[in-house]
Formats: sequence, structure tokens, C-alpha cells
Amino acid sequence: MSFGTPLDLNGVKIWKGALDPAAQAALVEELRACLAQAPLVAPVTPGGRKMSVRMSAAGRLGWVTDRRGYRYEPRHPSGAPWPAIPGGALSVWEAVSAWPAPPDCCLINWYGEGARMGMHQDRDEGEFAAPVVSISLGDPAVFRVGGVEKPAPSKSLRLESGDVALIGGDARLAWHGVDRVIFGGSALLPKGGRINLTMRVVRD
Repeated sequence: MSFGTPLDLNGVKIWKGALDPAAQAALVEELRACLAQAPLVAPVTPGGRKMSVRMSAAGRLGWVTDRRGYRYEPRHPSGAPWPAIPGGALSVWEAVSAWPAPPDCCLINWYGEGARMGMHQDRDEGEFAAPVVSISLGDPAVFRVGGVEKPAPSKSLRLESGDVALIGGDARLAWHGVDRVIFGGSALLPKGGRINLTMRVVRD
């Protein structure tokens, strides 16, 4: 699998249209099986704020947030084990990550109408040398990337279904977020919405 030359957004590499419609649909079906085992949950920040996205995960570990803090856990909040990372997602990781091992976690974020993700850094992993690889499925989103030291100045770009992004190298700790989702802008998910997968190497 080869995606060609990526765009650059403040150091984040973005491959536009990396997954064709058939590959997108196949990955969505794999995700349905994952979510049957580990359903989406409405996460709450340590400060008690309910996030607008819904989350689940696949892999050896899953990222969770609640009153106890941000962290990786070996089981879904229900107590069930996390499902295996879908093969379609792992193929993307192998194509772009340049990392010699598979990811420990594939975070599954679902954005409904009005959902967004504030500017943040991915700092809960123990292995910053490994990149974070992201796959967009469904409705378009306005993706914003700032610097490593502070969220601004920043640049934004519209991510479409099938786009792949890599946050790594000097931009591994760049501030980034989703300003908004263009709800109903894709026919991939029958009821609308956006799925974002982010694969990470956590390390114990």
C-alpha cells in the first residue's frame, strides 16, 4: 500500500484520498464488529466536563478519561476486553508509520452533529518517537494544527473521508484539534457523522 506524496500542515503529514470508497466501506464494517464488543461511551474529563465526541478503542490498550484522569486501560469501561485493531487500519499504519511494530491502541472517536475536539497534545503515550496515525471516515471536518509549544499560530485544512494524517517527528507533540464537522457532508455513514481512528504506540 502506497499513498504518494503527502501535504504538510504545520509539520503534520496528510495524504488526501488515501483510502478509496471500497476500502472506507470495508473499514466501517470492521469497526461495527469492534463496537459491538466495545460500545461507544460518552467520556467525561477529570474536571467533570462531558465531551461532545463519543469514544471507544481497539488494541492492547484503550484511552479513557473520567474523574480519575486521562490514561490507558486494558479493558473497556464495561469490563470487556478491547477488540483487536481492524486489519484495514493496521494496513494504513504499516504503509505510513515507518515504525517497526504495530500500535498498542486504536482510539475510535465518533463525531455527531455539533461535536468538536478542542486543541490538545497527545501526551499520554510513553513512546513519543512513534507517530500517531489518523484515519478520517464519514463527514468532513476542519482539522487545525498549531505548534509544539503553544496552540497558536495555527493552520487548518478540511479532512475528507479516506484521508490519512501522521503526527510525528518534530510535530509529534503539536497542538491539534477539530474545529467543526460538516454534518451530512458524506454518504459513507447512513445517518451521518464522522469516525476518526488514531493509532498510537503507548508502551507500558
